[in-house]
Amino acid sequence: MFIPLHDANTLKHIKVQWVTMGLIALNVAIWLFTGVIADTDISQAATVGLGYIPAVAFHYATLEPSLILVPESCTYVTYAFLHSGFWHLASNMIFLWVFGDNVEDAMGHLRFLVFYLACAAAGALLHGLVGTTSEAPLIGASGAISGVVAAYVMLHPRVKVWVLVFMRVPLPLPAFVPLLLWIGQQFAMLVLDPDGGVSWGAHVGGIMAGALLVLVMRRRGVPLFDREVVTPKAVRDRAIPNPAMATAPGQQPRARLPWDKP
Repeated sequence: MFIPLHDANTLKHIKVQWVTMGLIALNVAIWLFTGVIADTDISQAATVGLGYIPAVAFHYATLEPSLILVPESCTYVTYAFLHSGFWHLASNMIFLWVFGDNVEDAMGHLRFLVFYLACAAAGALLHGLVGTTSEAPLIGASGAISGVVAAYVMLHPRVKVWVLVFMRVPLPLPAFVPLLLWIGQQFAMLVLDPDGGVSWGAHVGGIMAGALLVLVMRRRGVPLFDREVVTPKAVRDRAIPNPAMATAPGQQPRARLPWDKP
């Protein structure tokens, strides 16, 4: 439907989105190893051993001991760090890059990491509930990313986001327009195509978790559905000369007037 390119939304509480960048780096590193460097056998072993398999999670099937890499409960999270190809990885990481920093800013580093993993687990759970006997491994960060998208639209629905619509047309839109359309698409496709190649259940599970968790995991005082992008105090207080308002040598600056912005 669309690809996010950029949002005009500054950070207010943190200087650097360390967790967002760390998650992107980790996902890229794992894909480079499993999808580029490693041979097919290792790649398939990682998918089976670290992917989320509903039939195994709900005890309809068991893995051979030689295929088990982590305890079954860990696959609710480990699946989110594997991707089937470059575009699968790239699409998820673009969403995380554009929207993750502001959600991390609203929650703080540690809580955002917990939030991200919890959304991934919720995505896996709903995917499993939709098809409890499926033996196909689920991989990809889409469940966690869906939670980030849901949290972002609840925090910053009016922020302008540049999006590439239908892979062709770049448009600046209020965040709620493309994101609510995207969220609606996930619910619709879960009903219309529950057994398709895309795990709409993981997307919907992540969305539901993200919308609920942002209510309790955001910093105290961080509003929901904010009306504007607030410039951080550090930026407001920084003296930035305006060439258009430069004073001549020896001339005193104009006194601040009551209607001037601080």
